[in-house]
Amino acid sequence: MADQFDVVVIGGGPGGYIAAIRAAQLGFRAACIDDWTREGGKPAPGGTCTNVGCIPSKALLQSSEHFEHAGHGFAQHGIDVTGLSIDVARMIARKDKVVAQSNDGILWLLKKNKVAFFHGRGSFAGKADDGWSVRVDGAAPAELVATNVIVATGSVPRALPGAPFDGKLVLDNAGALAMPAVPKRLGVVGAGVIGLEMGSVWRRLGAEVVVLEALPDFLPMADGQVSKEALRHFKKLGLDIRLGAKVTGAGVDGGEVKVAYTDAKGDQSLAVDKLVVAIGRRPYTKDLLAEGTGVEIDERGFIKVDGHCRTGAKGVWAVGDCVRGPMLAQKGKEEGVAVADAIAGLYAEVNYKVIPSVIYTAPEIAWVGLTEEQVKASGRAYKVGSFPFAASGRARAMEAAAGFCKVVAAVDDDEILGVHIIGPMAGEMVAEAVLAMEYSASSEDLQRTIHAHPTLSEALHEAALAADKRAIDCLNK
Repeated sequence: MADQFDVVVIGGGPGGYIAAIRAAQLGFRAACIDDWTREGGKPAPGGTCTNVGCIPSKALLQSSEHFEHAGHGFAQHGIDVTGLSIDVARMIARKDKVVAQSNDGILWLLKKNKVAFFHGRGSFAGKADDGWSVRVDGAAPAELVATNVIVATGSVPRALPGAPFDGKLVLDNAGALAMPAVPKRLGVVGAGVIGLEMGSVWRRLGAEVVVLEALPDFLPMADGQVSKEALRHFKKLGLDIRLGAKVTGAGVDGGEVKVAYTDAKGDQSLAVDKLVVAIGRRPYTKDLLAEGTGVEIDERGFIKVDGHCRTGAKGVWAVGDCVRGPMLAQKGKEEGVAVADAIAGLYAEVNYKVIPSVIYTAPEIAWVGLTEEQVKASGRAYKVGSFPFAASGRARAMEAAAGFCKVVAAVDDDEILGVHIIGPMAGEMVAEAVLAMEYSASSEDLQRTIHAHPTLSEALHEAALAADKRAIDCLNK
């Protein structure tokens, strides 16, 4: 006999497990289905983010940053290091431990919130008298019936045509996080978030890294001034970034990967020890829907939803990477909460205009809202304030004075339209900007907010002052 639930969530990533917990908090009988598996057949909820994305990449970025500092930065502090070496196996083991702790933490939260967890693959079996029938395929098959189903199946990496992922030489993000040794020469296809973060990790550890980006512009989704500054620093750090390099073919030959590409000079070739392919991701909806559900999928594979994450089928919702919008964990989380609230009849809305983005490279890059280019194209009169971290005493003390903080505000009502940061701890600093924009703050509001000294956050304060040519700790332009 099928188990009855008010809410069943298919997928245990950031959007999924959060939705299940929130539903349970609201008094619903909730279940979460997830098929991620770790060593020993144990469940590994958390989705791509926890298992092969956000969390493990940050663990490796932290390890590689320590190694970089020990080899190149400690001497400035009077700290001499001799015999420096890297044990990649131990580094990977630490990363795996961090991931396992996160998996166990999610399982504990589900249990404490009385969310029923099913380890297996979830899919629609069809309509039921009381809603929807959901099948769980796995070691312990089950059939669930729910009034509401939230689809949170996430996304999977795109492969290069003719060069499938093999886990050894041609790698996706999971493979890039598990290399057993530092490659002599690493190729990366795609200069997006994954490509830059993974390239940074292995460059710090000693690999020669070549990044091939098909687009002529670097980080086109970021503010133009930030992108220009980032490219300069990444090249300074040793990343060989080749723009306008369109890959035309790739294949394994004699224990290495040979890549063919074209650029402004014509046909080119590149031979690397390993190739990381980071050309984007696609929604994962394979074998998910039974016929007649009424749930539609668009031409790109995304589940069609309205502004409140409702599909065309009553009681079926979808959140996270499998629906429109940026593929960001924070976006999926907020959608998961909003859907659970909506099911409960509560006010629920996600403000897509203030979702922050972060690239955890060195220097870090973070932004929220509109770029200067987008504001200019809109025709709205605007003003810009910028503050360099070179003028920050805290940043100089950290030997992290690269980059700047930039505030874009409207001329008419002083509304903050966008904040863009490249520099130390940008991912943490952007939270203040998100909060300010959520409350429709003006640049004057930031100007009048007292910031502790000496802190990195003073850069945001000074950038806001600079928008009105009132900056104190740097020259006004």
